[in-house]
Amino acid sequence: MILPVPLPSEALANFAAQIPQALRRPDIDLEFVGCRTGASLVDSAYESTLADAFVLDAGLDAQKQGCAAVCSFSTSDSGIAALRSCLSIPVVGAAQAAFSLAIQLGGRFSVVTMWEPWRRAITETISKYGLAGRVASVRQIGVRPDTRELLNGKEDIVFARLEAEARAAIEQDGAEVIMLGSTTMYQSHAYLASVLPCPVINPGLAAYKACETLIDLGLAQSKIAYPAPGTLASNPFQPIPPVFPN
Repeated sequence: MILPVPLPSEALANFAAQIPQALRRPDIDLEFVGCRTGASLVDSAYESTLADAFVLDAGLDAQKQGCAAVCSFSTSDSGIAALRSCLSIPVVGAAQAAFSLAIQLGGRFSVVTMWEPWRRAITETISKYGLAGRVASVRQIGVRPDTRELLNGKEDIVFARLEAEARAAIEQDGAEVIMLGSTTMYQSHAYLASVLPCPVINPGLAAYKACETLIDLGLAQSKIAYPAPGTLASNPFQPIPPVFPN
């Protein structure tokens, strides 16, 4: 599970906490890693480019280490096209996994996210995947995200704003399913699922289960859709020092 930003071990533990033990399988070892360096909030085209590059770096390393699948554990889906081209193991994007689940559960879904830069990015991702006709809206609550502390200490404010925007998406926009707009928002999932009259999707859990399914079925991305590069550089990122060395 690759986060598209560099993170210390304690922050990675916060992300890992959203996969409860009850849903983890004893035959699958789950590892959360951050990028060597690069982006901080993936809030612009510049940061998206950095995230794509360094998620690619982390994913290439994962296959060398013997991983059975790789997930870009962010709704930015950073680096997944490049990784699908380079790797033979399954590559999953958290946004794509969550979108796929949402359209199985209702006719139209809405995404509720943290702030305007992420709302724009999710709207672009929806368009890229050809899902605009299935999306009722993408709404944001105007709160700057924190990739280290997540929602810790902001629950009272954030949960209420997320509920208000989700209800507006249902009542005004016609949403039948609500998706959280970031894997950083998982702490709000249980609350929203308990108060809203429709399914609420945590993209982190959707991505994890998508990885499991592909492993179990022995499936990986089509090399017709994602042809391998004619030349693959050997360790192109290796000289770049990591922000948080092991």
